[in-house]
Formats: sequence, C-alpha cells, structure tokens
Amino acid sequence: MEKTSTVTEDRRKKIDRLKELGINPFPAGYKFNFDSKKAIEKFGGISGEELEKDTTPYTFAGRIMAMRVFGKAAFIHIKDNAGKIQAYIRKDKVGDAGYELFKLMDIGDYIGITGSFFKTKTDELTILATEIKLLTKSLRPLPEKWHGLTDVETRYRQRYVDLIVNDDVRDVFITRSKIISFFRDYFNSQGFLEVETPMMQTIPGGATAKPFKTYHNALGMDLYLRIAPELFLKRLVVGGFDRVYEINRNFRNEGISVKHNPEFTMIEFYMAYATYEELMLLTEELFSRLLTEIKGSLVIEYQGEKIDFTPPWKRISLYDAIRDIGGTGDEVLKDFEAAVNFAQSKKIPILKTDSHVRVLEKIFDELVEHKLINPTFVTGYPTEISPLSRKNDQDPDIVDRFELYITGKEIANAFTELNDPDDQRGRFEKQVALREAGDDEAQYMDEDFVTALEYGLPPTAGEGIGIDRVIMLLTDSPSIRDVILFPHMRHKQQ
Repeated sequence: MEKTSTVTEDRRKKIDRLKELGINPFPAGYKFNFDSKKAIEKFGGISGEELEKDTTPYTFAGRIMAMRVFGKAAFIHIKDNAGKIQAYIRKDKVGDAGYELFKLMDIGDYIGITGSFFKTKTDELTILATEIKLLTKSLRPLPEKWHGLTDVETRYRQRYVDLIVNDDVRDVFITRSKIISFFRDYFNSQGFLEVETPMMQTIPGGATAKPFKTYHNALGMDLYLRIAPELFLKRLVVGGFDRVYEINRNFRNEGISVKHNPEFTMIEFYMAYATYEELMLLTEELFSRLLTEIKGSLVIEYQGEKIDFTPPWKRISLYDAIRDIGGTGDEVLKDFEAAVNFAQSKKIPILKTDSHVRVLEKIFDELVEHKLINPTFVTGYPTEISPLSRKNDQDPDIVDRFELYITGKEIANAFTELNDPDDQRGRFEKQVALREAGDDEAQYMDEDFVTALEYGLPPTAGEGIGIDRVIMLLTDSPSIRDVILFPHMRHKQQ
C-alpha cells in the first residue's frame, strides 16, 4: 500500500508538470487508423529491408505495458484492443517537446502514436514514432510485470486490472461472448422467438430457490427478483408463441461456491408440441454444434479430465443412479428408515422434516452427482420434487423430466410441462404447505399462472441451461467466478 501511495504521489507531480507545460493529461477523443492485429497481418511477413521503403505513417492508440529507456531513446510495448505491439521513441524523431512529454509518461498510461514500421535486430515489428500524445495519465501502478495479478480475491474484486494484465482472462470473456452469441443464433435459426420477461415479480416461481425480496414504494407492495423466467415464458406459449427463449439473469439468495453465484445467466426455452425426449436430442445437437464452433472438437479437456460430447449421451434414471453409482442397494430406495440410516452413515445431513424422496435426493447430491463426468441425462425424477413437470403416463410417482450432468455439475434441467390446471393447483398447494412448515425454498401459489393454464397450454417441453457453467466447461475454468466479470464478494476485511 505504501509503495502504491508513493508511486501515485509521483504521478500526481507529473500531472502538475504536464499542466505547467499546457498539456491536458486527460484529453477528449483521439483519431487512429491502425491496430496491432492489422499491423502484424500486413507487415509481419515482410522483411526489414522492404519495410524501410515504406514510410507511410500509421496512427495507434493503446496502453503502455512495458518501457525500456536508453538515454535519448526508449522501447515501449503498447496494448490495444487487438493485442500488443512495440514502439520505438527517439528524441530526434519526436522532437524535444515530444521527448519531454514522453519522460512524463509511465507504464499504464494511454498513449497515441503516429509513425512508420521497421524491424529490430531480433526481427520484432516496431513502430518508429514521429509523434506521440498522452491520452490518459494513469495514477496507480499496474501489478509487477513478472508476477502479474495472481491473488484470486484481488482479481475478482478488481476485474478491470485483471483484464489489463492477464490476457488469458480476457480470452475467457471473449469466448463467453461467442458462446452466448452462438446460443442466440442457434435458437433463432430453429424458429424460436427471443423475448424478455419481468425480472421483478410479485410472485417468485419457476424453481425451488430462496428469492431476494425488495419493496416498491409507489405501488406499496413487495417484489422479488426472479429466480427463473419459467412461468412467464409458459404464459407466452399459452398466448400462441409456440417457440420462445430468453437469455436471462436470475437471482437466488443462496450460498456462494465454485458452482454458485447469487446472480447468474441461463438460457431457458419452450417448445410447443414437444416432449422431454425430443429435448434430449435437441440438447445433444445444440452442444455438438457449440463444441464444433468454439473448440473444433467434440472431445475437450476440463481440469485434467477428457470429456467426450459425442452423441448419444448416457441416460440413467435417478433411482438407478442412486443404487448403482451411489452404492445404496435396493433397500434404501424402498424403505425410508433404511435411507435415513444410510445417509447418516455417510454423514449426509438429514432434517426431521425430510421425506423419503428428499433423503434420496440428498444421497444423490452427495454420492452420485460428482461422479457424472461425461454428459449424462438423469431421468425419472419423483413427482414430489418436480412441481411443474408432467406426470409420467406409466408411473405417476415420477415425471417426464431430465437433468443434464457434465463434470459433476448440473448443466441443464428440462421436462415435459405440466399443463393440467387442476393438477398444477394441487402441486402448488403442496408447495405452500411446505413453505408453511418452514421450507423457504418451496414455491408460492400463483393463481394467475393457474388461470393461464385454464385457457390452455398446448403439449409443451421446456429446458433451462446454465450458461455460466457451460462457459466454465469450454474455457477450462474451475470456478464460476472465473467466468463472471464481476462476481459477488463478501465485504473486504479491513
């Protein structure tokens, strides 16, 4: 902190000197016509002798990232939006006033440069500056060039510095943008309509989660940040939009971990006249195209493990997974007391209010989920924990639903939608009873949604895909905070 303070004081003195010279350290705008990528593409393969014949001036703008001064000359590295390039500043080329200005510049400053190109003895493409201009004076020093910004907490809190000094972080967020664009292009090409639904809702619904609550002064009512867009998207299907999707921000008042951030991004889509089995095929196709587009292969490496996305993907029922992968045996699936005893033997926390299904769900979460590495569709979820899903025709105790797991993380949740309004009302009433018993993640009664179903929801299937977790996979990022520009953090301890 003391070093930073001293450097800042020195730079403030330079600002005072710049003002004495009549130079604005924070001027407005700057016109430039070239960048580092264009320069390398145009001149990278040309010999030094050929370059000397071309004295065409080009203008650049960027941040000084490194500086080596040799008396009346200096080499600097400039970083712009396209990459990095070297510049050579010579007093006899930029003039006395220009070099005096350069001596008041530091690493981190934004600079404008006009000049032609040459190649150094080491064959590095370099701009020979004939004119320089200070565009922004940086008051704080960047992290040491050899060590970079490596402290994880500082990187998350000061993402702007992280992006300046860590190119691999910058690449993650460029990839993030490409992935989101891919999703949008794919669903548009499949005849889906992109829509926007409320982020502030009078009744939070569409997922089992604890919402954030706020208050609207003018309306005199409580509002909730949405936990999912599901119920509004299904209202739109009722209204006649057969294929809709939303790339949405959701908010859940839950803990923070490598897999969870209170604010996160999903794509949720609904397809009239489809079933959850059809969405499995769509999901396989979607990911196959995505992997080919972004990675050029259906086999990638994530945190040292190879993940094969080649369809068809494995399918297994929830109960089979608990028995065969979790190692419970059939008795645990059939008998509540056996399930409780097994869970306790594995030190899995159980509440007195937990039903048999809830205990089995916790066993799955603790013993099975992390073992599902290659893409796996888990099906056959109990009706009790699926309040918005359609009951299976052969077995009403389970629903037509799947969850997709990859690298031990839930990536997607999908089901054939419940469109029977009376059944939906009964499911909501059971959720309300759970809330009254103390489950603050249980869903609310939504009378308007039931009314919408009474107008008629066609046979429909819907799915939500966690975009942040997909980006983790495709950028080999171990934490969700690595793929969110400004993740939530606890207050910094003083």
